[in-house]
Amino acid sequence: MLSPQIETLGNRVIGCAMRVHSELGPGLLESTYERCMMHELELSGIAAVSQKLVSIHYKGEFIPKAYYMDILVEDVIVLELKSVEFIAPEHKSQLLTYMRLGNKQLGFLINFGATSLRSGLHRVIWTKGTNPPQPSFPLPLRPFV
Repeated sequence: MLSPQIETLGNRVIGCAMRVHSELGPGLLESTYERCMMHELELSGIAAVSQKLVSIHYKGEFIPKAYYMDILVEDVIVLELKSVEFIAPEHKSQLLTYMRLGNKQLGFLINFGATSLRSGLHRVIWTKGTNPPQPSFPLPLRPFV
């Protein structure tokens, strides 16, 4: 179960993604959507880091620069952005792994390549101690703030 604060933040992030998709539509590069998403988050007063470098520990070994999160929102929500015709299982696995390794409870896979963003939004919740995180696809949309 997520805290009300994380749920509220998640709804605000969805609102930002919908505004970006509504303004630009599908068909642009992922990097373009990432920059616009960062700008929309900033306009909404939401702190976020783009291309967040993450290091990991593996069996006592420190591995710097293990991976990059597309966007990390307020150090609690992982955003994995895509601009593709269809989401592949690998895309979902990528988000699930980032969440588990980063110990983040909430993540969104956002496909800006979808004709309708409603079909391109996927939400994942992970609880520490469970492996793998449990996806809830497709995203049940809620009103956004």
